[in-house]
Amino acid sequence: MDEFEELLSTARTAYARGDWYAAYRNFTHARTFSELPTDDLSLLGSSAWWVGQVRESLEISEEVYHRFNDDGDVLGAAKKALNLALLWFIRGDLVIASGWVNRARRILLQLPEGVEHGYLVYLDATVALDFGNLQPARDAAATLQEMGRRLRAPALTSFGLVLAGLADVRSGSTATGFAQLDEAMLPVLAGQLPPEWAGDIYCTVIHACHALADLSRMRAWTQATEQWCEQFHGEAIYSGICRIHRLQLQSAEGGWDAAEEAIERTGSELVGRNNWVAGEAYYQLGEIRRLRGDLSGAREAYARAQELGCEPQPGESLLQHAAGKQDAAWAGLCAALAGRDRLACARLLESAVEIALALGLQEEAERLCGQLEETAAVYATAGFRAWAGQARAAVLIAQSRHEEALPVLQSAAREYRGLHARYETAKVYELLGRAHHGLGETGTAAADTATALAIYRELGALPDVQRLDGRRLPGGLTEREADVLSFIAAGASNKDAADALFISQKTVGRHLANIFAKIGVSSRTAAAAWAHEHGLPPRR
Repeated sequence: MDEFEELLSTARTAYARGDWYAAYRNFTHARTFSELPTDDLSLLGSSAWWVGQVRESLEISEEVYHRFNDDGDVLGAAKKALNLALLWFIRGDLVIASGWVNRARRILLQLPEGVEHGYLVYLDATVALDFGNLQPARDAAATLQEMGRRLRAPALTSFGLVLAGLADVRSGSTATGFAQLDEAMLPVLAGQLPPEWAGDIYCTVIHACHALADLSRMRAWTQATEQWCEQFHGEAIYSGICRIHRLQLQSAEGGWDAAEEAIERTGSELVGRNNWVAGEAYYQLGEIRRLRGDLSGAREAYARAQELGCEPQPGESLLQHAAGKQDAAWAGLCAALAGRDRLACARLLESAVEIALALGLQEEAERLCGQLEETAAVYATAGFRAWAGQARAAVLIAQSRHEEALPVLQSAAREYRGLHARYETAKVYELLGRAHHGLGETGTAAADTATALAIYRELGALPDVQRLDGRRLPGGLTEREADVLSFIAAGASNKDAADALFISQKTVGRHLANIFAKIGVSSRTAAAAWAHEHGLPPRR
């Protein structure tokens, strides 16, 4: 066996066991000796996608498609067109994905009905569902399950259950919907779906859990996806996607220090690979920075999320609210609410109630709160119930109906604790403090407020700490910026400060730029002198 054949044999074996890096490396090496056979070139394209070489993967896969077409292999060309449609859809480019769907449709019209026709039905319905159209998904689900039985194709049965489950979940039949999604995973777990399609199903289900604020189910599905990824050797593209979902959960639980660095790094790695999830990552990064008082960093992250197709609401409006731009905050949320269906609106409504109350728009706050309560009653998830309770309590407190607010807040606190949602739990304790204060129960009010303050301190939610504690850092610095400046004042390098604070040198540099702008200096020496004058102790 010559070296070319040996490399091909090694690459094929590696691909079969899910060792994408070894497959990619050996196929690429073999390609330097001679042109790869079409089937091997197809495996190289798939391997390249799994290791994150997305552009190369798409170029190779398109070459494979043209080879099949030129050789008269109509079925092979159809399969490759379908796979390219999926990969472009995952990447976040719906226009090109739609082009490949239509190309697959044109080819399949020449062929008798087969499993590939079912893949086309699934892609068509997925695109329709992405635009909020449930009926095509329901019709396609019935078609796919019938085809799955008739053609003995477990993959089509799984696709049908996914579509039916998502349609039910989005319409409010969450228990039925998730039962179908659970059943859809049986063929996936049995290895009866191509891995790219199986991974997309996992991500679709996790996204549904996140949209419903069902963090407990999201944890379970993220863990299941991570276990599924373990069958593959080395880092694969879905490992990065799982990491973002895990970091979203970590952010809810309060691990902001570690999450901030990891989200920025992993989100950057996913750009061009899966822009949907990369956009979610940058939005979550913006949320952490906003809650920590890093307003410029939050704006930067929200802008990046928007570039990637993720609308940065309600975070962007809450950022404007924190900067005192109440009218702009309200206008942004109203515009976002006007363009969304009931499920998508749920994530915005509690923030909309907060801003409406800040503007004195009592009737609007009442209307939005009622809308959120109706949504929570339909979908019946712990997250929605907690949001609705928090919003209702805020409205009741604004109306001086403090006693009525107490049981609502206690119920919301239980829901948030069950979800391990630390920041939201602190917000409820703050509202409990306001309700008890309104009833004249100053001791209980002080205890509730102290609990909220302790959680805010633990999280590093500096704006909330400053609001409740009444103390301010000089120069409008955030707590993290003060930490960085204290190290710089002691003569530490960016690397020393980064190591001590467990952040990257890039983040230290960004904080320094913010510090210089806030305190009006242009050098480290001047910044150190400013820190000494304003009582910031150096740290080593």
